Amino acid sequence: MFHDRRNAGEQLAVELRSYRSEKPVVLGLPRGGVVVGAPIAAELSCPLDIIVVRKLGAPGRPELGIGAIAEHGVRVLNDDLIGYLRVSEEYVAEVTGRERIELERRVEQYRWGKPEIELRERTAIVVDDGLATGFTARAAVLAARERGARQVVLAVPVGAEDTVAALADLADRVVALSVPRDFQAVGFWYRNFTQTSDKDVLNALSGGGNTPLNH
Repeated sequence: MFHDRRNAGEQLAVELRSYRSEKPVVLGLPRGGVVVGAPIAAELSCPLDIIVVRKLGAPGRPELGIGAIAEHGVRVLNDDLIGYLRVSEEYVAEVTGRERIELERRVEQYRWGKPEIELRERTAIVVDDGLATGFTARAAVLAARERGARQVVLAVPVGAEDTVAALADLADRVVALSVPRDFQAVGFWYRNFTQTSDKDVLNALSGGGNTPLNH
């Protein structure tokens, strides 16, 4: 169990030290993944950037994801769940359009109009605070590839066993500190899993509290 997201990031940073010589870019998924990613970027002495993703919620159940979108036009769908729930193509198109607007708003909010960090021919370390169904992480990995990353590493403190296995076929490597069989939910593995604010994200991106670890 992790104390909070920063503590989880500090523990992940130790496992990712071997990438320091590659001069990678850490890409946090807002909001929680950015806070986890900040101490990793500090330990590896590399930039911290974002990949904005948005879950596509099921009709009448927005907390249930039928897929996800990310920057660079990436979209992944849970076809099995869409079929089981009998979700129409019209609804999928409508929720995609709505979430795309919100995604673009958040990109502007978090980047302040600054360009993305160049990933071409570099290693990208995609970070989130945990993997449940993994569709947002899947979208983020694909978006990193669209940005030209040579290698994409997915790093999380905790993840569901089947999700970690599935994403191992998509990312070049998945680093998960804990892969419990009785996963339950991401927040179950944190003592403090309070919601991350936009201020927390902006503070992490601007380097606030981003001090290299002394291990």
